Amino acid sequence: QVQLVESGGGLVQAGGSLRLSCTASGRTFSRYGMGWFRQAPGKEREFVAAINRSGDSTYYQDSVRGRFTISRDNAKNTVYLQMNSLKPEDTAVYYCAAKAVGDYSRSYHYYDYWGQGTQVTVSS
Repeated sequence: QVQLVESGGGLVQAGGSLRLSCTASGRTFSRYGMGWFRQAPGKEREFVAAINRSGDSTYYQDSVRGRFTISRDNAKNTVYLQMNSLKPEDTAVYYCAAKAVGDYSRSYHYYDYWGQGTQVTVSS
């Protein structure tokens, strides 16, 4: 079992930055591929970024590539999402997720554990 707790969301103006953190319980964090997803009101949950177990491979949705950076610190059981040049369309609840089998997937169906989510609101 893995419990995930996100933090770092908030209200920011367009063009600003936020860093989300997701801390996992347990001593097996390095065994999981990690992902960030987001869900805006009335929309499906969508893939944002993912990182493999060792942290040396990352994957991004096209709309965030070059603006967002995913990273992880296995010693701290934490995955991060640095978000720069934020846009109003980035407004959503952001979730981190852990994937036990395989390193990476863009589909939320393949992730096994989820955090409770953190709200990110970008004003224009």
